[in-house]
Amino acid sequence: MAHCSSSDPSGKIPRPDSSAVLMAGSPGTVDQAMKPVLFEIFGEIWNVQARLGQGVSASVYRVSSGRTSTAAVKEFLADAQGGDYGYHKERSVLEDIQGHKNIVTLYGVFTNHSHVGVATRCLLLELLDVSVSELLVSTQGQVGSLQSGGAQQQGHSMWLVQHCARDILEALAFLHREGYVHADLKPRNVLWSADDECFKLIDFGLSFKEGNQDVKYIQTDGYRAPEAELQNSLAQAGLEAEGNSGCSTTVDLWSLGIILLEMYSGIKLKDTVRSPKWKDNSAAIVDHIFASNSVVCPAIPVYHLRDLIKSMLHNDPKHRGTAETALLSPFFSIPFAPHIEDLVLLPSPVLRLLNLIDDSHLHNEEEYEDILEDMKEECQKYGSVVSLLIPKENPGKGQVFVEYANAGDSKEAQRLLTGRTFDRKFVVATFYPLSAYKRGYLYQTVQ
Repeated sequence: MAHCSSSDPSGKIPRPDSSAVLMAGSPGTVDQAMKPVLFEIFGEIWNVQARLGQGVSASVYRVSSGRTSTAAVKEFLADAQGGDYGYHKERSVLEDIQGHKNIVTLYGVFTNHSHVGVATRCLLLELLDVSVSELLVSTQGQVGSLQSGGAQQQGHSMWLVQHCARDILEALAFLHREGYVHADLKPRNVLWSADDECFKLIDFGLSFKEGNQDVKYIQTDGYRAPEAELQNSLAQAGLEAEGNSGCSTTVDLWSLGIILLEMYSGIKLKDTVRSPKWKDNSAAIVDHIFASNSVVCPAIPVYHLRDLIKSMLHNDPKHRGTAETALLSPFFSIPFAPHIEDLVLLPSPVLRLLNLIDDSHLHNEEEYEDILEDMKEECQKYGSVVSLLIPKENPGKGQVFVEYANAGDSKEAQRLLTGRTFDRKFVVATFYPLSAYKRGYLYQTVQ
């Protein structure tokens, strides 16, 4: 049995409903050896669908209750002293920073009692979707590192890089105003929310109040700022820098700079940032990466992105600026359209079906109405359809836009419709930004 309490001051925890975000990829199956297989939360049974991650101090599970309620449970293991420090630390930070759209939502907390009588502390969290780490995998299959001399590999689109940069800077600006340092910003800790249509920060287990650093070792290899590297090395040797009050919020800016550089280039930079060449002149390496990709990207936006990244990667933390100043970069004033790859990678409640409708069907009113009715009937097999649109003129001419009640339904429809044939044509199904669809703005997507 699990004893629960709410993170909400009102004492009521919002129950995750059909708007909770589903996990990307093929549906997970429960490993029979995996424990637990269920949680009892608020008197209701939640089944464990899959283990999403496992670390030294905690495991994360995707759980469901009924057909539409989904969430994530982070179950903490007792620390070396048999205490719950990790749980209390992350709970405290999350409860302090709730309410921002780019930070994962904490629904509540509970204690789980296993069938063998072991009690574990748990967080009930919003279930998010694909991580930036998974997005990077899609661009890094053919390249190891900059130093390996591999073939040039284009990274993600400027639309996607800008979207991620803005969302995470917004989260960091809020976090830093509240006095917190995230201290472990990396691609795995930045996840896409399909229903909220934005990237969100997760995992605040190493976070601390600026000026009151209570964690000796912070950040992850490849995303660790120089001053954190020095501090970690001194701590390992049992030393401490004179007059050291701990790392500042600027370590998060460094990590984000590396993430954005990897997203733009399609190159995993872990080996590069640890090399003597990087330590001697990181700015020259950043310039080289951008010069290598300049053929495939428009010049002016690239220069703005390059300068934004370089501003985050100064060795001297005093020169890095803040998340709020970074948001003023001219890079964020440039409108970009998504590539078709972006709309395949990032789920949303809106599905777009291509290669279905001929022009001849659009100009025959009777045929057009029949197609609308047939498409709605077919799409309703996979979930609740809110609206359906087939434009008769460009942009979007002949494409089918289907708005589902939630991203879970649209993902199921995308999975089952892709590759099917209608009137001897293969269906191509991508997602489509809900905000653009609601505004009636149909992107002429970049191929």
